[in-house]
Amino acid sequence: MLKRLSTVCGWMLLFATMAGAQAPTPQDSFVPASSLPPVDQIPAGPLLLAAYSFVWVAVLFYVWTVWRRLNRVETEMQALERRSGAR
Repeated sequence: MLKRLSTVCGWMLLFATMAGAQAPTPQDSFVPASSLPPVDQIPAGPLLLAAYSFVWVAVLFYVWTVWRRLNRVETEMQALERRSGAR
């Protein structure tokens, strides 16, 4: 398992260095950003709302599962208490 992990990390390091070694495209002169053509952009609002919604749903699901497990443990403890009290 450790050998496989080190192999994967080695390949990732190799590809990362290859990607970083590419030379940037040369520019002839300075071009102000205002003169560049507009770029397709996605509005940030819907993405931010989706991200926060996903996180809150995940947190609520986690709290719900912990609450259910806690109730189950409490029920088992009460059953054990009744059994030990009957002796």
